[in-house]
Amino acid sequence: MRIFHRARHRPSATWRQTTDRAFTLIGDGRYEDAGALLVMAADLEPWLSDSWFNLALLHKFRRDWEQARSAGLRAVALLDRQHGAPDWWNLGITATALQDWPLARRAWQAYGLRLPGGPGLDGPIELDLGTTPVRLSPDGESEVVWGRRLDPARIEVLSIPLPSSGRRWGEVVLHDGAPHGERVADGVAYPVFDEIELWAPSPVPTWVVLLQAATAADRDALEKTVADAGYAAEDWTSSVRLLCRTCSESRMAIDDGHTAHHDPHDDGDPLHPGHLSHLSQGSAGGPWQVERECGIAAPAGLVRSLLERWAAASPATRAYRDLEEVC
Repeated sequence: MRIFHRARHRPSATWRQTTDRAFTLIGDGRYEDAGALLVMAADLEPWLSDSWFNLALLHKFRRDWEQARSAGLRAVALLDRQHGAPDWWNLGITATALQDWPLARRAWQAYGLRLPGGPGLDGPIELDLGTTPVRLSPDGESEVVWGRRLDPARIEVLSIPLPSSGRRWGEVVLHDGAPHGERVADGVAYPVFDEIELWAPSPVPTWVVLLQAATAADRDALEKTVADAGYAAEDWTSSVRLLCRTCSESRMAIDDGHTAHHDPHDDGDPLHPGHLSHLSQGSAGGPWQVERECGIAAPAGLVRSLLERWAAASPATRAYRDLEEVC
């Protein structure tokens, strides 16, 4: 096959060595130095789609979406095959970050996905891809939460993240395409995707409150009260577990009846901090603790009235204190 009268060929040894060195630098976070090498590689092999795909990846890591789109378009123009190439998937993520919906549709369809509607649509892609876990802040104090997949690159957060994540219920995050671990719920394995960046913020604040809930039914009643108002409550005492990094990034059962716990593999080494993980649903295992730490996502003008309504329905078994906005 010839493109612009230039025969395709295997990349040179110099190209491979330059590219390998660049990705070593990327692994060390030295993006500027890696970029210089990848530009050199593209100069050595400008007819090779991998030269531009690698540059597009680097720009994605740097969140330089305009440059990622430019390099990604050059990569797909040089492909030998049109369907299923990772170049298209990467371009789809980039187009989604830029809200370039025509290009996002073109990329997902070229990759091989079926999308509703015709090619003339130019608004956001809205799909029903079910729920999946997503790892917030994967390079820091990571936290795996559950969310709704809006399209191949966006997830709406359905869990209530802890305040350390800096994320809120209802926010939409852009995520990477390659799964990084699994969570198994009811025998079904769900891939864990790593967050790339916040795509759309949520105006709904996060509150933490200490509940006195005599039974699990009392706790469930609060979650239902808040959900009926259009918002969310989550019993962090039973829904959040602390895992070591190896466990968090592997295949983990997350609805096995255990309460939140400190993972035995996490030895408290500050260089290897624990990773937080939300269960697919609250756990009922172990002895019931009357005092519960609960996260609530609701507007400031509504949260206290929801708690008071919940407590008033059974004052002998329900109470709350120390309500505080945390994110």
